[in-house]
Amino acid sequence: MEAIDGCFRTHASLVRSYLRRLIPWQEVDDVTQVVFAEVWRSRERYDPDRSLETWLLSIAHRRAVDHLRVRRLSTVSLDVVADPPGQDGRVDSERLADRDRVRRALAVLPDPQREAIELAYYGDLSQREIAERLHVPLGTVKARTARGLHRLQTILAAA
Repeated sequence: MEAIDGCFRTHASLVRSYLRRLIPWQEVDDVTQVVFAEVWRSRERYDPDRSLETWLLSIAHRRAVDHLRVRRLSTVSLDVVADPPGQDGRVDSERLADRDRVRRALAVLPDPQREAIELAYYGDLSQREIAERLHVPLGTVKARTARGLHRLQTILAAA
């Protein structure tokens, strides 16, 4: 048991840092615990001739993917989100009009393109993070985003 305690003390920060890039920060500690529980259960499979860090991170990666697969994403409709106040506490009507035009234009896009754009701009995710979350290749996310932004530009220019 001392070995797993030492492993945890030495490598938990590495595992947490790695997981922060894959899953929401609020869930990192829970998945870290799952990772080290698996490390303990599968300790006989560790090959001491190989890198311990690589073995730990491969387990962390698999547990992060499993975690994301079973996780339900909570989404909030853009119509429900309150509009932020302007500098002096009042709502800037021009910004609201622009926001409304963008919402309507996004609603016209095909779902895959709209989803990629919303995750990038509203979810503040990188294209790699979007690809991992949607379980699609990175090139697919790039294509969906580029096509969606081009189409969005065309729709907004026509409006």
